[in-house]
Amino acid sequence: MKRKPSTEATACWIRLMRVQSRVLNAVEQDLKKAGFPPLAWYDALLELSRAPAGELRPVELEKQMLLPQYSTSRLIERLVDEGLAVRRECKIDKRGQFVEITDAGRELQKKMWSAYSAGIEKHVGSKLSDADAVKLCGLLDRLGCSCGETASLVAKDGAAAR
Repeated sequence: MKRKPSTEATACWIRLMRVQSRVLNAVEQDLKKAGFPPLAWYDALLELSRAPAGELRPVELEKQMLLPQYSTSRLIERLVDEGLAVRRECKIDKRGQFVEITDAGRELQKKMWSAYSAGIEKHVGSKLSDADAVKLCGLLDRLGCSCGETASLVAKDGAAAR
């Protein structure tokens, strides 16, 4: 017989979903107030900037992104239209293509980080001590999150991490 979740596990699930939604919405609003495009743009530009040679195939970009993006092709089109990325044909497989970040895309990603990092501090960092954040990451790791990986990304990239 399959085990059902406890009342406590169900309450935890509800809180996880609500806080994720509320914090993301709050950060999105902070970016909007600062005159920046949506967080998905930052996420895509960050992944492109981290990639070797600043390029990824669209399917690789979609897998790397922190936020689920159901319309990656539309997001890529917007980035290309704004001059933040370019599409290029794969030299080996003429049918394949890459998306490559431009200098303008790198610049926007760096500018967005100031508002994004302020939002992280406002909506998460100011509410948790560093010790609490470490504990929370440990708990989330048990659920399959890779907070340890994120911490190494922050250390590797300095302020330019998620």
